[in-house]
Order: sequence, then C-alpha cells, then structure tokens
Amino acid sequence: MLHRDSGDVEHRIFGEITDYIHPGDALVLNETRVIPARLRVRKIPTGGHAELLLLRQERPAVWEAMVGGKGLGVGRRLEVVGGPVVEIIEDLGGPRRLVRFQEPILDRLDELGEMPLPPYIQAPLRDRDEYQTTFARRPGSAAAPTAGLHFTPRLLGRIERQGVRLVRITLHIGLDTFVPVREEDPLRHAIHTEWCELDAQAAETLNTTTVHGGRIIAVGTTSVRALESAARIPGPGRVQPFQGSTDLFILPGFEFRATDAMVTNFHLPRSTLLMMVSAFAGRERILETYRLAIERGYRFYSFGDAMLIL
Repeated sequence: MLHRDSGDVEHRIFGEITDYIHPGDALVLNETRVIPARLRVRKIPTGGHAELLLLRQERPAVWEAMVGGKGLGVGRRLEVVGGPVVEIIEDLGGPRRLVRFQEPILDRLDELGEMPLPPYIQAPLRDRDEYQTTFARRPGSAAAPTAGLHFTPRLLGRIERQGVRLVRITLHIGLDTFVPVREEDPLRHAIHTEWCELDAQAAETLNTTTVHGGRIIAVGTTSVRALESAARIPGPGRVQPFQGSTDLFILPGFEFRATDAMVTNFHLPRSTLLMMVSAFAGRERILETYRLAIERGYRFYSFGDAMLIL
C-alpha cells in the first residue's frame, strides 16, 4: 500500500484492504467480461494460418481487430476455423483492421474463440472463468481488468457490510492494453478509444459519496479511465452519466477530478497504465515503489500482486 502524501509503503495481504476502506466510501468495479476474442483463421484460397484478435464490435457483423500473419490487406478473405468467412474491409494502421463476417459472430465466440491471454501467460486455463473477475457481467473486453481479479464474493461482502457502496461501471478493454508506448515523447503515442458506461444511478451514488465526505476508490486503471471521462462532462456534481467511446490519455500532470484512491496491479514498462499510476502518485514515487516490489519478489502483470494507492 502506497501513501501518496508521504511516500510511505506498507506490505499487507490483500484481504486486509478492509483496514483502509471506510464506511461511506465508494468502491468502483468494472463489470466488463472478457470474450473469447482470439480466432484462428485460414487464408482463402491458400489455407495459410493467421489469427484475429477482436477488439471492438462496430456493428453486428463488423469488428475492429488486430491481425497476426502476413498478407492481410484490404480485400483479403479468411475463414474462421470451424466458422464463417470474414473479409478485411479497412486498414486502420499497424496491425489493426476492420473486418466483416458473413454473419454476426458474438454469439458463436464461446464455440469458436479462445481467451485472449497475454503472451507472458504460458500455462493453459483450467476454465475460462479463471480470466474473469467474479463480478464480470457485460461481455466485450479483449482483456481482463486485472485489479478486479483479487476480489472474491466473500471479500466484497465484507466490504459492503462495512458500509461501503459498491458502484458498478463498464469499460471494455481494447488495444491499448497490448500496445506499448514506443514514442520518446508519450504525447505522440496514438491512444485508441474504448467503450465505457457510467449510468445515472452510478453517477448519483458517486456524487452523494463525495457530498457526505466519502472517497471514490477505483478498482483498476480501467475504472479510473471511465471515472475521469465522466468527470470531464460539464454538469452538477463530480461526475455525470456517460456512455460512449473515450480516448482519455492520462499522463503525469493530469488533474484527477473523480478518483481519490485506486487499486492497481504492477504494470509493464512503457505502458499507458504505468503512466497513469505515475500521474496519480508521482513518477519517482511509483518507480521507488516498484523497486521495493522487485526486491520483495512481488509478482507483476495480469495474475500478479496489487497495491492500493491512497
């Protein structure tokens, strides 16, 4: 646990997070659910192997996707292994393509797709729910909001019984989870949009929390991105209802308007997520905290350890 004001660090087990969350606070959970978004495909007519990673549904049969393989330009037709034909209809730059299936694919992903595990996870899942939070409800993500993996139903029940409000929002995780920042000047990094929703009930609960002196505690960087997107809409209260795409890029110097604390995993170098937590707690403070984490053998990345930043 990192105290932003002093830089003090405490080493605790995750279940003891209840010592730091107070009655009247609000804990913000991202309800997105990972879809089996990785599709094995064959090139038509050669039969060569390739891969699609679905990022975002644009229309029932049209998706933004990342492609893996050569010769995957506009007009290329592919066949999903065991499934329909798909055509590349637009080059979106880099590995991104807009693709159109012969038929809507979402309802067949459980049958045809694989879970889009990060490349550093080599062990197979025993079942697909291992890469889901226990509160995942709304399908649409290409990756799990990994800070949420630490919360069990029992722990959430304890937190709620303390008088903490559980606020549920959605942000479907897309390309920026996978793409490192390669530009020397991060401002030149092309940030991509992700769909999110913070409804009227969530906004009312969060604004009431603030009025009564409670804190807004975001579970994961995805919750932070949704909260801060909703906080940039003019209107009464700290946040406004919001539904749509966000391209909010949070870098050091950013003014946080809705987030008082966050739970977050330890992130990859040169990632937009590491830049966000550096913006929240200070770059040097985060780097020192990461140094201590490495010394103590903390686990990084998706199934790694977490820290609470207050």
